[in-house]
Amino acid sequence: QLHLTMLEKKELTKSLEMVQKELQEKQSEMKREISEYKDRLLQAEKEHQDALTEANQKNEVEIEACQDKINSLEHFISSQKLEIEHLKSNKEELNNSLREANQTLGELLKTKVR
Repeated sequence: QLHLTMLEKKELTKSLEMVQKELQEKQSEMKREISEYKDRLLQAEKEHQDALTEANQKNEVEIEACQDKINSLEHFISSQKLEIEHLKSNKEELNNSLREANQTLGELLKTKVR
């Protein structure tokens, strides 16, 4: 009986050792996989951050170019407004001169008719 029990204990110990070895191997495999996933995640985060940085830089350049265009157009509009005011003033002066010339012409014609 003792002999049988000792044999059974030996077999159970051997089985336990095999199960423990399998568990250690699985644990090592899982740790390796976790490490790989962490590395992949870090790489993906780095690529994502690099893409964001590049997109932000590109957007900043585009924003700056648009701002330059806006400033240029605002300057152009401002100069056009000044030109319009200048032309209105010239038109007013020309209208006044034309009115005076017509008045003078009218007076000359009246004088000539008499």
